[in-house]
Amino acid sequence: MPNLQDLRRRIRAVKSTRQITKAMKMVSAAKLRRAQERVTAARPYTIKMMQIFADLQRRAPEYRHPLLSGRDGEADSAPARPRVLLVVITGDKGLCGPFNTNLIKRAQEFLRENDKTDVELVLIGRKGFEFFKRRPVTIRRHHLGVTGSGRINFADVQQITGEVIADFTGEGESFDRVYLLYSEFKSALQQRQVVEQLLPVGRGTDADTSGGGATETLVEYLYEQPPDEIFGAILPKLIETQLHRALLESVASEMGARMTAMESASKNADDVINRLTLNMNRVRQATITREIIEVVSGAAAL
Repeated sequence: MPNLQDLRRRIRAVKSTRQITKAMKMVSAAKLRRAQERVTAARPYTIKMMQIFADLQRRAPEYRHPLLSGRDGEADSAPARPRVLLVVITGDKGLCGPFNTNLIKRAQEFLRENDKTDVELVLIGRKGFEFFKRRPVTIRRHHLGVTGSGRINFADVQQITGEVIADFTGEGESFDRVYLLYSEFKSALQQRQVVEQLLPVGRGTDADTSGGGATETLVEYLYEQPPDEIFGAILPKLIETQLHRALLESVASEMGARMTAMESASKNADDVINRLTLNMNRVRQATITREIIEVVSGAAAL
């Protein structure tokens, strides 16, 4: 049975841990509120960008752009084994419950589902990079510190977007499809792992954003620029917007998961403190009882 000194030492240690988890919960709650505001503000802009792009596609259905069509659908140039690029967004820090674990598991499922293709990874976040660098997978590049501060630098988004577009449209060893894996923010208690196709940008992009479907009456507009210039300007912006929104969703999901995990850790610390206090009182009571018995026994012997 542990003595009183050991129990008091353990109670002090758990109380210190509880103090840290409560502070981390408060910090995460404040960051979650700001991150949720950014996600809420970014979603309408992303939807409007998709609506504009869908409208342009319906007005120029015969136009072909390098970002609109994949090479794996062409009979003459399609490789025997398609090449796929998967962009995985994880966190840079831990102590956020199953947030990073669920994303890594979903990435492993994607690799198993696409075992007939050559899959390479672009890892955004330290946790994903530390996991996959010890596995037999091909890491094309990695980006650390993009989401670590809780704020997204748009210069990082532009850099990553430019690299992904270059991977897709580059000469020689280019990719046939690019997918994006991130955690979509639902609430502080619920996050959903999403895999969506980033490139090529297909007609499925406007499935839920057209508003009127096939019966919508198109209003005629006069465009000064030719289709090459319009699509060449809007498509990279669309991909930047999708990546930026995914990063914002990931930051909000991470903060929500960390707040929930720290709240659970604080409650568990309370339970541990209560059990240790109960044990300490029992040990102290047994010690006092034993001392009383020894005093009474000594007095009786005299």
